[in-house]
Amino acid sequence: VQLAESGGGLVQAGGSLRLSCAVSRRTFSYFSMGWFRQAPGKEREIVAAISWNGDDTYYANSVKGRFTISRDNAKDTLYLQMNGLRVDDTAVYYCASTRAMDVRTQGYEFWGQGTQVTVSS
Repeated sequence: VQLAESGGGLVQAGGSLRLSCAVSRRTFSYFSMGWFRQAPGKEREIVAAISWNGDDTYYANSVKGRFTISRDNAKDTLYLQMNGLRVDDTAVYYCASTRAMDVRTQGYEFWGQGTQVTVSS
């Protein structure tokens, strides 16, 4: 399984970005998915997760109300819409897949390479 993130970049505080994660496997719709991020000197943390059919979602408290996770199973693609970006959202963002929806980093089996998101003040 290969996962490839895109959509990162440099944005001013208050701005928006939409991350995408293309998944190579045709069984994408069978997997729950998650977005994680890792800032310099910090541990990787979950941002959001979504069940295989999109019915269940989870958001870290720090992004609730600002970020939206979604998926298009017909396109084998996961999304993260990020609005109201703050300087402390700066990190490398990763998508990952898991057999059962999980909020733990170790619960995920396959990972993308990551995409850098930098928010300037």
